[in-house]
Amino acid sequence: MNKNIKLAVAGAVLALSASAQAGIIIPAGDWTLDIGGNVNTFATTTRQSGDLTARGGGIYGATHDTNDTGTKSASNLTTGLLPNYLSVSGSTRQNDLDVAFTISINPGSSTTRSGIQNDLGNQENRQAFLTFGDKSWGSIKIGKDIGVFAQDAILNDMTLLGVGRGAGSLAGNTTTTGRIGSGFMYADWKAQVNYTTPNFNGFQVTAGVSQAWNTWSTYSAGQSVSAASSGRGGASPAIDLKASYTWDSGKIWTSATRQTVRGLAGGTTTRNTNDAFAADLGANINIGNFGFTAYGYAGEGIGQTHQLLDGFAWDGTRRESNGGYVQATYTLPTKTKLGMAYGESHLDRANTADVIGDTKDSLYTVGLYHPLTKHLNLVAEYNQAEHEVNGSGTTTNAATNRNGEAKAKNVSLGAILFF
Repeated sequence: MNKNIKLAVAGAVLALSASAQAGIIIPAGDWTLDIGGNVNTFATTTRQSGDLTARGGGIYGATHDTNDTGTKSASNLTTGLLPNYLSVSGSTRQNDLDVAFTISINPGSSTTRSGIQNDLGNQENRQAFLTFGDKSWGSIKIGKDIGVFAQDAILNDMTLLGVGRGAGSLAGNTTTTGRIGSGFMYADWKAQVNYTTPNFNGFQVTAGVSQAWNTWSTYSAGQSVSAASSGRGGASPAIDLKASYTWDSGKIWTSATRQTVRGLAGGTTTRNTNDAFAADLGANINIGNFGFTAYGYAGEGIGQTHQLLDGFAWDGTRRESNGGYVQATYTLPTKTKLGMAYGESHLDRANTADVIGDTKDSLYTVGLYHPLTKHLNLVAEYNQAEHEVNGSGTTTNAATNRNGEAKAKNVSLGAILFF
């Protein structure tokens, strides 16, 4: 099983030790191939209430166009926060170098229907990278893989093996949203070039650059700024750093990212640049049957959910953001793991002309994770998400200029198999 799958399993503090072992090993001449991954599906029931238009995309997947208030329910069969994963890795030793590659495909197991045509669900390709190096001087990674900033936050989140939020609206997609945007930002899957030092008795550093994303372009007053609608290519690549120390019973880490972005602020023809940056700090400690995780981050221009999404107001002013989560787990004598966690994320209004107000998203989770076999886990999860917007902007944009509060309560039952 490739390194990131192992991290996703072991780092979540929920998997069995056997689940983090290698996958299917195949000798192939000078190469050793490793085939691994997971399959998961969950039955979910979600009850949504409150102002469903209050920029509720963090809970519901999309902001509604009309004043949609009240209570709604939805039941789905869907993939959880982890997509289904099929990963092929290869490694060899050549010319005093350890050389390796990983390529993965990541289909969803949920379906939607449009008219009379069934949609077989979305598919992602999250990994396509190579590495080379030696334990004496470290390693270099080139290609697409999980981002450096906030990587350990998601890999230690217990909703990684479950659903989290988004089950009521994201069925038919590859994944739900877990705790993303309610305690940490999405590390995402980025084109990158990184150098990682050797492991110095548990201490390790990663430094590199990743694909630049632009965050604002030509906008007029009353428009919200979205990385998704402003295209690719910032003024410079993002600079990423991470340092961590691992010992027998835990890990502490800190990571940071910084990128210069560009845009035509306030609908003018003057091209401006500004910096987006963020840093975090986290720890995971395991004592006997108990596990504890604490994490926090802060940034400017970085946004709240996806990096750079809504990080800037229409005039190019940075929005400040911060958040974090705490998590505790306990393994029962039956080997069933009980977990409880709470997290929240904040995005502050940039100025009085900003089209969005102070935003808060929170998520409370209770989960049970039972190892039916050494590779198969049954999962039961309860999530309660809340989205609040206060003091929206002064424009007349009906979709964004509002105060409101929305809630979603979700129960999910399912299974996740690692191989």
